[in-house]
Amino acid sequence: MTVLTRLPFSRESGAIPIIGFGTSPMTGGLSSDTLLAALKAGYRHIDTARKYGTESAVGEALRAAGIPRADIFLTTKVSHENLRAADLARSVEESLAALKVDYVDLLLIHWPNPEIALSECMPALAKAKRQGLARHIGVANFNIALLDQALALCPEPLAALQAEYHPFLDQSKLLAAARARGLVFIAYCPLGRGRLFGDPVLNEIAAARGRSVAQIALRWLMQQNVAAIPFSSQPQRIADNFNVFDFALDDDEMTRIAALKRPNGRVANPKGRVPGGWD
Repeated sequence: MTVLTRLPFSRESGAIPIIGFGTSPMTGGLSSDTLLAALKAGYRHIDTARKYGTESAVGEALRAAGIPRADIFLTTKVSHENLRAADLARSVEESLAALKVDYVDLLLIHWPNPEIALSECMPALAKAKRQGLARHIGVANFNIALLDQALALCPEPLAALQAEYHPFLDQSKLLAAARARGLVFIAYCPLGRGRLFGDPVLNEIAAARGRSVAQIALRWLMQQNVAAIPFSSQPQRIADNFNVFDFALDDDEMTRIAALKRPNGRVANPKGRVPGGWD
């Protein structure tokens, strides 16, 4: 699977749209109108998860939009408590029922679980793909060591790694590891849950470009060939976050933004959640 930087997207392209719409912070409260606004703005990559409680709203919006299923890249995830083989299979069936679709384009393990061996959940994930319930499979929130274990234990190739990534968080090692292993890197919390907006460097670049800070941060990821899944409940911001295809940052701007990384840059992931640390 490759990253597609331009629309239109189609199932036959074998690509993932580089800008998607995330539903994570909207736990249980995602309005179908919000998602319809995203689809109207041009988003065709939609990210949800069983844990978020947003699958039903996503499915409702997709049906209301009337966009052909093949034109949507749909991701969902299996939560860490459901990684035993039988539980994983049940979770996938529940996700498809909530979404009212026959398959998802990408099925991810949401978090590793030290109490459930990867040797059990990775074959179960591969089985979902072989059954046609997922076109691609992958993992989220895995460090490099766990990623290598997952790759070794999965009977089907992994296509993607999803993890937090934005200018305040240095993910250079994890990004390099994903690339070396042929995985697409998908960034969640690409705007640092709003913490980027007050940064003077990002604001200076945004002002010079006549763009928003969000657009600058998303373009920075895009130029690293990283897919990003920003979210917003405001239609204008939803549209603005998608409007990043008609300009490019120069090398100096890319370097200045990369220099914003900080040791306490992580905003979403509980400290120590991944066994063995993040590197």
